[in-house]
Amino acid sequence: MGTSDTFQLPIPDGHDPLHERLAAAIERWISSGQLRPGERLPTHRELSRDAGVAIGTVTKAISYLEKRGVVRSETGRGTFVNMVVEPAAEFTDLNFNIPLPVVDEGQFRAAAVQASSRLSNTPNGGYPEPGGHKEHRKILSDWLSAMRLELAADDMVVTVGGQHAIHLAMADLAGHTRGVATEAATFSGAIAAANNLGLQLHAVDHDEEGMLPDALERLFAESECRAIYLTPVCQNPYGFEMTEARRKDILAVCRRADAFIIEDDLYGIYSDTGSPTFRELDGERVYYINGLSKSLTPLVRVGVLAPPQPRRGAIASRIRAELWGVSAFDLEVAKALFEMGAHLSAREALRAEARSRVELAASILHLRLPMPSGSPHVWLPMPKIAAQKLARQALEQGVRITPPDAVAVGGEKAGGVRLCLMAAPQRDSLTNALRVIADLRAAAGFESVAADLHIV
Repeated sequence: MGTSDTFQLPIPDGHDPLHERLAAAIERWISSGQLRPGERLPTHRELSRDAGVAIGTVTKAISYLEKRGVVRSETGRGTFVNMVVEPAAEFTDLNFNIPLPVVDEGQFRAAAVQASSRLSNTPNGGYPEPGGHKEHRKILSDWLSAMRLELAADDMVVTVGGQHAIHLAMADLAGHTRGVATEAATFSGAIAAANNLGLQLHAVDHDEEGMLPDALERLFAESECRAIYLTPVCQNPYGFEMTEARRKDILAVCRRADAFIIEDDLYGIYSDTGSPTFRELDGERVYYINGLSKSLTPLVRVGVLAPPQPRRGAIASRIRAELWGVSAFDLEVAKALFEMGAHLSAREALRAEARSRVELAASILHLRLPMPSGSPHVWLPMPKIAAQKLARQALEQGVRITPPDAVAVGGEKAGGVRLCLMAAPQRDSLTNALRVIADLRAAAGFESVAADLHIV
């Protein structure tokens, strides 16, 4: 059908957000055969008109469908229905950055039984203390001590995973800053949090050691931005680790500008340099974040936020207003897994597997990667249009990868695709997927673009 035709797009009733219900209506419309794979959708304005919703709602719906692989957007051309992968073909999803399932069924069952036996002793009948009961904070303090750094129980609040902690940190800084600085591409969850809070994201240039201090200082001088979001270990999506010297230089710039750092350390278990965290260098200027989703399992939604001490009370009050606190059952399951030593065995297993998979990726893709000791993801830089095309072609061949729009903040260095190496349960599946990517890169003339890859 022509994109200028008038059509009916009824939106189902329900409690889901409007953009998700619109996305479901568009997906049903595609499934009905009215649009075939490869055909262009009507414009946002046409969809807005015929669905009776705002253009912003259409934009959110299309973004939602893009992340699910239903459609793709091409700069200057429009939005297209993705090709359908044949059901018999092998499908490998390298889009979601999830760890291998290092906690087995027996451990989960034992932890659940142990957690259930303790629930009758939970204070307040299971209602958590905003910010976490002291006992639970002590458990997480001990976990962090074994895994990453010394952090007192009284210095943290317990969160529903790392994403919750990012949103809390940005919300707390909203009165201090008009924006958040980060690299040209960053974690999609941080982008979502900033957008939700109305904070402008600023792309700051970087090199193989991390964000450039001079570029950050210029941004502070030219704007009202006074906060930065960083993933110093396995930067997401670029995959590098920030050096100690660079961390100290960034801190010096922040001190001069009275700016604060949100330090996302969920990938801290992969650190290979021994560099201290920003939190260890200056606890009063850093919102430190960690959690279980990348180092143990995302099935137990427990995270940690250690803000500057004077801000802890306000953040705990915000947690109470938003959702009261973390599930007592999740916290007890986490405690039981810690008592089994599951976090220690998981760390060793994940580090070893990440090293093997990085070596595999470097071999097949002919790259020298920034963290050869192991990273859960790698970045293939290329112009944005070429990256969009590569993501589309890979999906057509049964491999889903992270397209540039999902992580882009701005600038030339936002062009590229991310490959989540730990997402494939079997190494054979990863090998086949990487060969698909290698063939597509070679056909497009990008095989040698990043042979000495430091993601700059």
